[in-house]
Amino acid sequence: MPAPAPSAPAATPWPAPPATGPVDAVVRLPGSKSVTNRALVLAALADAPSVVAKPLPARDTRLMAAALSALGSAVDASGEDWAVTPGRLRGPAAVDCGLAGTVMRFVPPLAALADGTVEFDGDERARVRPMGGILEALRTLGVRLEDGGRGTLPFTLHGQGRVRGGEVTIDASASSQFVSGLLLSGARYDEGLTVRHAGEPVPSLPHIEMTVDMLRAAGVTVDDTTPDVWRVEPGPVRARDVVVEPDLSGAAPFLAAALVTQGRVVVPDWPERTTQAGDALRGLLTDMGASVQLLPEGLEVRGTGRVFGLDADLHDVGELTPVLAALAALADGPSTLRGIGHLRGHETDRLTALATEINALGGDVTETPDSLHIRPRPLHGGLFGTYDDHRLAHVGAVLGLAVPGVLVEDVTTTTKTLPDFVGLWATLLG
Repeated sequence: MPAPAPSAPAATPWPAPPATGPVDAVVRLPGSKSVTNRALVLAALADAPSVVAKPLPARDTRLMAAALSALGSAVDASGEDWAVTPGRLRGPAAVDCGLAGTVMRFVPPLAALADGTVEFDGDERARVRPMGGILEALRTLGVRLEDGGRGTLPFTLHGQGRVRGGEVTIDASASSQFVSGLLLSGARYDEGLTVRHAGEPVPSLPHIEMTVDMLRAAGVTVDDTTPDVWRVEPGPVRARDVVVEPDLSGAAPFLAAALVTQGRVVVPDWPERTTQAGDALRGLLTDMGASVQLLPEGLEVRGTGRVFGLDADLHDVGELTPVLAALAALADGPSTLRGIGHLRGHETDRLTALATEINALGGDVTETPDSLHIRPRPLHGGLFGTYDDHRLAHVGAVLGLAVPGVLVEDVTTTTKTLPDFVGLWATLLG
């Protein structure tokens, strides 16, 4: 497959610092993007003001706050905790989705409740991310949309102040966000909403479980007892203050550093129970040779001197693939990462981008429509393309620990979900 177009180069590529010895660090991470943006949407639909405490203050979440403010809610994101006061949803409004899948897929079902016209657009790369599932579902529910037949951004939504609701059937095999986006606003539809999935298995199911848990915590009745069917009953969304968990998927490059350097990394406040996909790192890193313990002070990962190859189906936790691919490229045996074809529709075609960039450093990665096969080879330095994708920048940083001379094309793309990645990485390395 052809490689995706690289991102526009930053003024100066970032030299990924090599490790000079085992790391030994406590890395305190900001809040989860997935939890923050779901909490913001529910707060904007709620029956009273609320507070989102310890949110992630990054580009994706600020885009969400701006979108909800444009539609009539007051989101005060000036402090460490964000206050949300619901308002009457109305247009005209313009929503900048940036490159945030949660904004482009969670906000249109909410905007359908607005009275007036809402225009959606985003970054150039956002215009190729799949949106057809959400747009066709809203049309089925009687919402008028204009997208030129593309099924992508940009598009215009003409809200009538209410949505009848009912039942829709969608193919959510491209993204679980299609289901979550509809469910988050469904309780405010006149008849509630039933979402049926018809197609290949839905990826990233933990993200739908997160949505369902947060809806129930807000007093919404959700029936998910039938596989691939979700029913949200009509009714109010109860205002509640939410404390956002740390971003567990964002912990991946830091925990990977423990394996690569035979060191130790602790991430504080790791929850005992969570719906975040990043919690799967505990088992996956163990399989790759780490010693992993959940201690009172947080999750501790220690490198043992070996990095094993990994054969794993990552369909439900695809966002972990990039960093696991970096570890696989440094392992002592081959790896197969399966069930990840849906990553071709993320910020970039992640499978082709990973294969292209690791191979450019001397690696041996082959791709199939739905997997990566990685055979470790000696790597050398060079420019590592990032494709405007924060998780590709993480890969370059992890590889740079063991491979001198890796230059990460645009490390600033990490601000999408982690405002100070470079500072945290420097702290990690002492």
